[in-house]
Amino acid sequence: MSPFIVAFSKGFFLCHVLTSIFCGHHNSKPNTSACDHKTLWQQVLSFTTMYRPMADNFRRYFFVSRYSLYTELILGCLQIELGIICSVGIWTLSEAKLQAAQAHQTWKSPSELTERLTKFRRQEESTLKMPPYRLKPPILMAAPENFNPDLQLPPVLPKPPQNSSPLPPALPEPPQNSSPPTTSTEPRKPDAVLESIYTDYRYDTDNFGQTNLFFEPKIQFRLNNGNKIFIKTGFNFFEQRGVESVTNFPLQVGWQGKIGQVTLQTAAGVDVFNRLPTAINLNAKVEVPISRPRVSSSGQLLSAVMLSGNLEQGPYKSNARTLDNQITAWRFGPDLYWQIDRNTSLFSSLRLGSYNDGNAEVQSFSRLERKFGQFSLAANLFNWSFNRNLERTSGYFSPLDFLVYNAEVAWEGDISNFLRCRLAANLGQQRLQGEFDNAYTYQTRCTVKLSPNIETDLGYSFSNVRNQDTGGSAYGGNSLTGQLRVKF
Repeated sequence: MSPFIVAFSKGFFLCHVLTSIFCGHHNSKPNTSACDHKTLWQQVLSFTTMYRPMADNFRRYFFVSRYSLYTELILGCLQIELGIICSVGIWTLSEAKLQAAQAHQTWKSPSELTERLTKFRRQEESTLKMPPYRLKPPILMAAPENFNPDLQLPPVLPKPPQNSSPLPPALPEPPQNSSPPTTSTEPRKPDAVLESIYTDYRYDTDNFGQTNLFFEPKIQFRLNNGNKIFIKTGFNFFEQRGVESVTNFPLQVGWQGKIGQVTLQTAAGVDVFNRLPTAINLNAKVEVPISRPRVSSSGQLLSAVMLSGNLEQGPYKSNARTLDNQITAWRFGPDLYWQIDRNTSLFSSLRLGSYNDGNAEVQSFSRLERKFGQFSLAANLFNWSFNRNLERTSGYFSPLDFLVYNAEVAWEGDISNFLRCRLAANLGQQRLQGEFDNAYTYQTRCTVKLSPNIETDLGYSFSNVRNQDTGGSAYGGNSLTGQLRVKF
């Protein structure tokens, strides 16, 4: 091997050994305090002094080679060059080690960086999931919880996320005592609501060829203030022997309301005829409780006293002859109803009448009834008198003295859950112009409940109580009555 290569290899190996010793290259952690410039040169000088015999041995080694003179000259030059190279190498490596040490202190390992990144992401997600409007309460030094630790509330922890995606910020809740806007989408209530439709039907006939037909529906509305208005119309037909038939179309508008405990009802309208002039009709009623009504828990009336006053004016619809003579009348008088106890009641009525033909009347009726379960007993008293008997000229029954009294037995009960019936019969006496005769009546009426809001009544009655002066002939009258009630 060439001496130059051997010398160069030894010099390079020497530089590497010196650098490793002085700078701690083989240590796992850099020693930055040993690699500063001043300390490094001091160690180099001490190393040169310490290992000078080793250099002499190297010199002897090279000196005994076969190229002794020539080799010594070259080795001298190489020693100078190697010194410079070692110095530069040591200084360069010390600078690199110093920078590596500083970078090592600044940089983190991959595991530490991953841990910090994961922790940062968790903090970021927690920050996003917490409502941005939640503010910490102010710290009060004199707050009660500072003196009593039991009053301290635990910190509010954020709720765990439902999914991995961050949630949008929650809006602040409105105060508990805040009221919604007063605007409402509910429809406005109407001023009047249809409450019921009642249709009355009556068909009267007798054995003297007199026929009266009444068909009058009544439509009732309830107002917002609780009052009621109604419209009554219909179709009436009157037929009698020797007289042309009369057709009537009534029309009436009424109002019903309360002022305190007083109930008022008024109505007015017109009667239109097929061949007679139109006539005006009106009526009014005032009802006052004399004593406060008492009602049981089941809704049954226990006791009450009611007094009412009535006023009526209009065509006297007795028969076709009376209408043909255009007879009208004013009638007025009181009614008294007394519920004595749960099963006993008294009704009494008085009417005073004045007719446009100059006649006047007094009419009274009283009924005392006692119930025994589904059965009942009643006593009836009827008295009717006129100033003059004008039946032959005016057409209506106008006795100077007419009296009827009888006793009545009745039964009323449910035959099925939708059918209820009443059967009644009375027997008594009637007096006309001082002569007594037997008086009897029997009747039946049934109520059929078609639905919870629809029901109808249908009744039939026969009576020999006179409704006209027949002389010595017996009188018999038939009546077919009914009512249809529809409630809304």
